Amino acid sequence: MMNTVFFRGSHPKVVDEQRRRWLRAATGLGASLSLGGLAGLLLPARHAWAADYKALVCISLYGGNDGLNTVVPMDATTHAAYRAVRGSLALPLASLLPLPGTSMGLHPALASLQAVAQAGRLAAVLNVGPLARPLTKAQYLAAQPNDGTVPGSLFSHSDQQNLWESASPDPLTRTGWGGRAATALATTNPVIALAGSAQFGVSPEGAPMVIPALGGSFGVRELSSDPPRDTYAPYIARAAALRALHAQAQEHVLTAAYAGMQGQAFELSARLGDLVETLPGDAAAVPEIDAAFAGLINKQRIPDSLASQLYQVAKLIAGRATVLGQRQIFMVRLGGFDTHGAQIGADAQSGTHADLLARLGQAMAAFDDAMQRLGLGGAVTTFTQSDFGRTFLPNNSGGTDHAWGNHHLVMGGAVRGGATYGRAPELALGSDDDVGVQAWELQGRWIPSSSVDQYAATLLRWFGADEAQLLQILPQLSQFAQRDLGFMAA
Repeated sequence: MMNTVFFRGSHPKVVDEQRRRWLRAATGLGASLSLGGLAGLLLPARHAWAADYKALVCISLYGGNDGLNTVVPMDATTHAAYRAVRGSLALPLASLLPLPGTSMGLHPALASLQAVAQAGRLAAVLNVGPLARPLTKAQYLAAQPNDGTVPGSLFSHSDQQNLWESASPDPLTRTGWGGRAATALATTNPVIALAGSAQFGVSPEGAPMVIPALGGSFGVRELSSDPPRDTYAPYIARAAALRALHAQAQEHVLTAAYAGMQGQAFELSARLGDLVETLPGDAAAVPEIDAAFAGLINKQRIPDSLASQLYQVAKLIAGRATVLGQRQIFMVRLGGFDTHGAQIGADAQSGTHADLLARLGQAMAAFDDAMQRLGLGGAVTTFTQSDFGRTFLPNNSGGTDHAWGNHHLVMGGAVRGGATYGRAPELALGSDDDVGVQAWELQGRWIPSSSVDQYAATLLRWFGADEAQLLQILPQLSQFAQRDLGFMAA
């Protein structure tokens, strides 16, 4: 059962039943805190809160990011093999940004992340994707439909989004590994999602908590406070009537549940409303966050972008005493990565993919800066996920098509930078890493060498999950001998 909270100027969003726990816990705290002064409320005590606080921030790159042009080999021999197949899509060796301590480089459009990498807070995890168990090409070719060897419905956007976000080889799985982690670890909040709900945050108990985007607000704010913040008499009367309806005993279980959830929506909007509505430059804004995002966001310029979502996440992390909980999981998104055509422009730093990566890098770098300024760099880990990788071989439209294994980025003070993790595929069409056999299917759809389960388990072990909880959250993890890819410090 889910509750409906209306956001001003948007469609209804959902707030799940799991929130009852933390709303009950918040009742006394919410009455005693003044949310209007976020900076004054939070900053003096932030280091005390940081002692055992941890947050995971998932960045979903919808459409299927071309990881092979995001993290590129820089040693001469491997780059020559890369260049020979990628043709016009190949990034020149001289344009790449070296990843310290590795033989790999970043796309030049990710220049904003170079300082983060040099500081040891960025790592690349190579050739990750959905797997039921470790898989060779021979096993892939010999697999029978529905025998559990190969994940279902590969190379499809919606299905591989489900496979990634659920960490399940079954595309019909309806919960997400973020939501299951929130349940298993009994976090105070469910997954907190910006820019809409997603399967990643769905738990066995309900949906993620969807927060309005920067510049938005809870549409029930005028009615939710007590007394209502709006002094217009009809609003005051309406709020009183709604509260009376919520408080009435209901004979039917569904009407009782609905009334309870509407009451919870009032509490949620009253407690978080001021924090959510705070804009850059407001008196209640956190100066450290504003400074980190300067140039990307200000009160006059609030783009519908990844940067604005991560600004909102930074506020929620800074306001964790109000949001509640020492463990928080967030999800943000950036779309447009289905680059079937015109993927690259006249040079390596132009084109659709370069534009998307520039937005990604700028937003991630600003967020990292904000966490460093708040003294929370080691307590917050940000990671990417995406539908799938792209084919190594370009198509006839100057783009790439749907594939499987992909490279991903992990960022934060607890990340073991200066290295890459996982095994890169052999960059040769028809190799043991390529699912193709016939000439028409030799496109470089890499079989993942590391699974979503291993990737997620490495993050969640740092987050605080023990082995029993990891197996509860990630049932397929038991199929893998290596359950930690090593990119997170203890």
